[in-house]
Amino acid sequence: MHALSHGTTSTPTTIAVPPSLSLPVIEAAFPRQLHPYWPKCQEKTRAWLLEKRLMPAEKVEEYADGLCYTDLMAGYYIGASDEVMQAIADYSAWFFVWDDRHDRDIVHGRPLAWRTLRDRLHTALDSPGEHLHHEDPLVAGFADSVLRLYGFLPQTWNLRFARHFHAVIEAYDREFHNRTHGIVPTVEEYLRLRRLTFAHWIWTDLLEPTAGCELPDAVRKHPAYRRAALLSQEFAAWYNDLCSLPKEIAGDEVHNLGISLITHEGLTLEEAVGEVRRRVEECITEFLDVEQEALRFADDLADGTVRGKELSAAVRLCLGDMRNWFSSVYWFHHESGRYMVDSWDDRSTPPYVNNEAAGEK
Repeated sequence: MHALSHGTTSTPTTIAVPPSLSLPVIEAAFPRQLHPYWPKCQEKTRAWLLEKRLMPAEKVEEYADGLCYTDLMAGYYIGASDEVMQAIADYSAWFFVWDDRHDRDIVHGRPLAWRTLRDRLHTALDSPGEHLHHEDPLVAGFADSVLRLYGFLPQTWNLRFARHFHAVIEAYDREFHNRTHGIVPTVEEYLRLRRLTFAHWIWTDLLEPTAGCELPDAVRKHPAYRRAALLSQEFAAWYNDLCSLPKEIAGDEVHNLGISLITHEGLTLEEAVGEVRRRVEECITEFLDVEQEALRFADDLADGTVRGKELSAAVRLCLGDMRNWFSSVYWFHHESGRYMVDSWDDRSTPPYVNNEAAGEK
């Protein structure tokens, strides 16, 4: 299936989506949008990666734009101010670089390097201002991006974000253990862990600075709002698993919904692909239903008070951006060089990564 996509140029390009991965409902019912600040955002994130030494200069030059990290965020947080959009885009780029370091530490058997990084990130999360000049660029870049994110909403939001990201770091540690020891988690174990390694609640938290409003617990925990948020993230995580299943099986991976289904439920590869796809499609269908319920909730919040009007508008914006996540994730997987494994010289080594651990040569 073909569809027009923004890509990384100002001219839309035609992207061919393999039939096994095409989702006509996304292409028909989830129109793609892109934040108008995106071209400047892409330029500034590229400069930020260089300034913070998060990728070697030659890697930034050759691969940064094609990885589409800013495209993914600019297609999601449409309602953000330019400043918030930039902070989120830089943080997201950092997250991908961190994910690559984690992967390389596993592949090259560097448990000490990983544990050191894990502990440093926990510390930097609670006191980012003290880690802006850390010797490890990944820690310094993290501190810089988190400190900027902490500047948009009250301390209560910052503490929640930190709590959620401490859990993400620990989940990455559990994944390190599983992959190092060849442990394939059961389906239920995997689903719980995936919500953390994919950082479901982090990306949901960031909807609030995008809307310029911290949502009270009663709003965030409303069943329709929370379900819509979860479904948008589950779709993204499981669609990622669907797209990456063949290469992860080839690479003896253990963390993929399809691999858990094959290992613990006795499914064939073909059956596992079908089951992951079914779950992906269910997320879309259920989201379309719960979205309507959540919009009615937003209407109910507008109770004639100034605060009610503010909350109603913020919830509507957050729901709109949850909807944007579906199309942004979908196209990202077919545009980003991160998933073009067949074009790599070595299928086990992404060409855009730095294989050295901090301090290792």
